[in-house]
Amino acid sequence: MSRPSARRELLVRGLLSLGVLAASAFVLLTSQPRLGLDLRGGTQIVLQTPPEASSDATDRALEVLRRRVDELGVAEPVLARSGDNRIVVELPGVQDPAEAVEVLGRTAQLTVRPVTGPGEVPTPEGDTLALGEPVLTGEGVKDARGAPNQTGVGHQVTVEFQGDAPGRWQRATGAAACFPAGDPRRRIAFVLDGQVVSAPQVDPSVACGTGMIGTSTQITGRFGQAEAAELALVIRSGALPVPVEVVEQRTVGPTLGAEAIEASARAAVIGVALTGLFLVFAYRLAGLIAVLALVGYAVLSYAALLAVGATLTLPGLAGFVLAIGMAVDANVLVFERTREEFARRRRLPRSVDQGFRGALSAVADSNVTTLLAAGLLFWLAVGPVKGFGVTLSIGVLASLFSALVLSRVLLRLAMPLLERRPTWSGLHDLGRVRTWLTSRGFALFGRPRRWLAAAVLVVLVALSGLLVRGLDLGVEFTGGRMIDYTASAVDASRVRAELVAAGFPDAVVATSGTTGVSVRTGPIDDAAAVRVGEAVDRATGGAEQVANELIGPSLGSELRRNAVIALAIAVAAQLVYLAVRFDWRLGLATVTALVSDVAVLIGAFAWLGKTADGVFLAALLTVIGYSVNDSVVVFDRVRELKRTAGRKTAYRSLVSTAVLQTVPRTVNTGIGVLFVLAALLVLGDGSLADFATALLIGVVAGTVSTVLTAAPVAIALEDRR
Repeated sequence: MSRPSARRELLVRGLLSLGVLAASAFVLLTSQPRLGLDLRGGTQIVLQTPPEASSDATDRALEVLRRRVDELGVAEPVLARSGDNRIVVELPGVQDPAEAVEVLGRTAQLTVRPVTGPGEVPTPEGDTLALGEPVLTGEGVKDARGAPNQTGVGHQVTVEFQGDAPGRWQRATGAAACFPAGDPRRRIAFVLDGQVVSAPQVDPSVACGTGMIGTSTQITGRFGQAEAAELALVIRSGALPVPVEVVEQRTVGPTLGAEAIEASARAAVIGVALTGLFLVFAYRLAGLIAVLALVGYAVLSYAALLAVGATLTLPGLAGFVLAIGMAVDANVLVFERTREEFARRRRLPRSVDQGFRGALSAVADSNVTTLLAAGLLFWLAVGPVKGFGVTLSIGVLASLFSALVLSRVLLRLAMPLLERRPTWSGLHDLGRVRTWLTSRGFALFGRPRRWLAAAVLVVLVALSGLLVRGLDLGVEFTGGRMIDYTASAVDASRVRAELVAAGFPDAVVATSGTTGVSVRTGPIDDAAAVRVGEAVDRATGGAEQVANELIGPSLGSELRRNAVIALAIAVAAQLVYLAVRFDWRLGLATVTALVSDVAVLIGAFAWLGKTADGVFLAALLTVIGYSVNDSVVVFDRVRELKRTAGRKTAYRSLVSTAVLQTVPRTVNTGIGVLFVLAALLVLGDGSLADFATALLIGVVAGTVSTVLTAAPVAIALEDRR
């Protein structure tokens, strides 16, 4: 490339980087993050309409629920459709969702019916009546308000009609007025959800056949102020066109969310600091430039999250921290390729340009595989785990910009200094370890079947955990209720004993540290959940509820099915992509290693006795995307070596050389990710710690499986050809 064109390219890239960073800074200064309920505290309720309900009926139900939530006075509520027949309601700050569930879940199918005489339907007045066909429904109601009775005793509800309802009301009361006072047939019943809430007599002044003229009436009864206000709220919010069922309910205390944010922030700072120190140690000035690019990456990705209005959740924060570690991979790939080019050319500017070009295909392929997994998370996951898919996707795209644009600009700007002091760059030497490995002529795969035998043994040992201990599925997949508490001191055996005495012999108790305890039961109602809390109080001397999650059996079954579908699609998508980009044999070898990584991770969680919940699914799909990266880098090198090597060079020799040449990238990238995950594991708790544990196992398994599984399978398939 000529010097003028190189300068133009640098100018374009520099202006682009400056513009993106300036826009990111503007977004950071002018926007506030939108926190999910698991971070700011509150309640999330998922309501489901019947399967036969139309989409229009669900939309109308959503609008009715929106009016009811507005009447509850909750600040910044969020209501949204989820799928064909689900409605997600988020109520920030609501810690006791029982009242909200009661108001939201009632169908409020108000009907006005004439009384045909004595019968079997009870009334609040203590008698029983027989009712005729409805003459009015809730659709004719315009407004309803609670107010004190005119007698000064108790409260009443004033109902205002709309449309043709006043005419119907007049005819109904005119017919009832034809019966003498005291006759049950002179009464009009207001029926709400099948129950008579009031059955007043038509006023004696109303003439037969004339009826009550006007657009409003009063529902009288033995109402207190709160009862009248709630009844008016339900009536004026409108009738739900279809009944709704609560299939999921999550309540998180604000303390837990604040602790999660603090832990994630500390993990991010410490993880990035350790990763930065390692990069400077390994690559000197180039490593420092990579650290600056990482800072730019963090600013860009966080600003992008704010710009798109993404909701930050606990798994999403973990994904943001993880993506920082994964962003190191692209820089390491570029730096290692630059070192190779410099060893041949001894000209640093040209070597840097060739390093970026040579690493481009491996960087693109490895990031696409991660994006496939992140897209599946967003598509098939529910609740907070969706946030992980969003943050991971944005993180991957931002890391590409950071490594391929921002790092390149910074390196080019520092090039005059680096040319005068090549040893400062950290790109002048292939390194002793790599030189030693590649010069010894190791034949790693002289007997590939031995590697495969070792891989099969590892997988069998891991999967035996499923037979010996079984996989402990979380409530997301089984249905049930999970309640988390904190207390000054926790004794799991005492908590179990109190729960058995309270009538919950099947409850599963798990402790977290010395102050946290989780209780998992089958699907129980709110009253039973209160008894669970009382039992934990007795066992701990006082406990505070920090989270409460209820998953219905139908939703649990659906999530299990979606998890299997997500894993199957992830594997198939990786196979198709790799078959197109490389060769179907290399794609099949990589997917075989991927499946073994999944088996090892699931088996390890079974042996460790950890719960496989929605966050575990997020980690599993991330491992699928990440574990492919190492194989992609190795096979990309195999493809390159195959173009330059002679036909007589054995394929297994090419694979062996590719593995040895990419060892520095594997080690350096792995260390960067491990620093971040170790910080999450040490500083996080509960879901964060389990998430970090799963990814640590997956990262190690994904790295090892390239040698144990992917490379030997590729050699075996090539030999058969």
